[in-house]
Amino acid sequence: MRPVAIAPAPGQESVWDYPRPPRLERTERHVQVWLGGVQIADTRSSYRVLETSHPPGYYLPRDAFLPGVLLPAAGSSVCEWKGRASYWTLTAGGMSVPKAAWSYEHPTPEFEPIAGHVALYAGRVDRVTLDGVEVTPQPGEFYGGWITPEIVGPFKGVPGSWGW
Repeated sequence: MRPVAIAPAPGQESVWDYPRPPRLERTERHVQVWLGGVQIADTRSSYRVLETSHPPGYYLPRDAFLPGVLLPAAGSSVCEWKGRASYWTLTAGGMSVPKAAWSYEHPTPEFEPIAGHVALYAGRVDRVTLDGVEVTPQPGEFYGGWITPEIVGPFKGVPGSWGW
């Protein structure tokens, strides 16, 4: 069944207005991430990926993370738009979360600006904020989008959305 897009109110964006193939945008929104009670990342310089039916995914520069937080993890996956992803274990405050983050070290030409930047699953860390507002993780185990009040769906990842 095809989803019905929620009409965005003033100041909101609908994920159904995002393009396919996805678009990459630079953003200066303030991103902060905590794990094990420790703030592990802080930046006002990242990229967001906008794709139909998905809340934005954010890619942070590697130097936004505290030293020693990012450890290579086994495995990889392939995105038809961005290329081959490498995974990262996040470690801080006595916690270690395997495959909590990923990066594209050699992305496709359209996504070259995110080479080496790191995205993360908001649901696998203590807390993520965007301009001081706590992020809600995109539903589903596979997707890494971040939901904030200015983004409306419905979002891919909810039960029954595999074929969207």
